[in-house]
Amino acid sequence: PMYLFLGNLSLLGDGLKRVLSKPKMLQSLVSEARGISREGCANTDVFLQFFGISECCLLAAMAFDRYMAICSPLHYATRMSRGVCVHLAMVSWGVGCMVALGETNYIFSLDFCGPCEIDHFFCDLPPILALACGDTSHNEAAVFAVTILCTSSQFLLIIASYGRILAAVLSMPSPEGRQKALSTCSSHLLVATLFYGSASVTYLRPKASHSPGIDKLLALFYTVVTSTLNPIIYSFRL
Repeated sequence: PMYLFLGNLSLLGDGLKRVLSKPKMLQSLVSEARGISREGCANTDVFLQFFGISECCLLAAMAFDRYMAICSPLHYATRMSRGVCVHLAMVSWGVGCMVALGETNYIFSLDFCGPCEIDHFFCDLPPILALACGDTSHNEAAVFAVTILCTSSQFLLIIASYGRILAAVLSMPSPEGRQKALSTCSSHLLVATLFYGSASVTYLRPKASHSPGIDKLLALFYTVVTSTLNPIIYSFRL
C-alpha cells in the first residue's frame, strides 16, 4: 500500500509542477507575451485546485494506512488490501476533481473589470477574485467555506489517526518497537506538516495581512518546493 500511495502522490506533485511551469509560465519568462485568455486562466486554476485537493485527501488516506499498520497489524493485510487502497486513491482524485470544477465554475461565472492584470505567478483564486466587479465578500466566503470543509475534514482524520498511533506506540513495552513504529510514520508526518502548514499560511491568513510579495513567495513554496521535497523526504525512509 505504501508504494501505491507514493506513486499517486508523485503523480499529483508532478502534475502540479507541470501545470504551473508548462507551457505558459515558460513562454512568459522568455518573451513579452504575458497575456492569458480567460479560458486558459480557468484551466490553470481548475488543475491547480484539482491536484491540491487530491493531495490533501491522499495524505489523509496515507495516515489511515499508517494507523492500520501500527494499531491493527494482524488485520492489516486484509483491511488494507490492494482493492481498498485503489479505492481510497480513486476517491482522493474524485473529490479533487469535483471541488476543482465546482469552485472554478463558480468563480469564473463572475464579471471581471479592468485592468485585468493578475499580480501573481499563476491564476490562483485570491488574485482572480480581486479582479471581479463589485462586492465579492460573499464569493470569498463561499470559496473559503468549501476549502475549509474539504481540508479540515482530512486534517482531522490525520490528527485522529496519529493520536491513536501515539497512544499505541506509548503502550509498547520495548524502546526498539516504539522507535520502529515511529520511523514508519516520520516521512509521512513531515510531508503532511509541510503541505498543511504552507497551505494554511497561504490561504487561511486574514485578508488584511496579505501582500503581493509574500503571497507569491508562499505560493511558490506551497506549489513547487513542497512537491519537490516529497520524494527527497521519502527516499530517506526507503
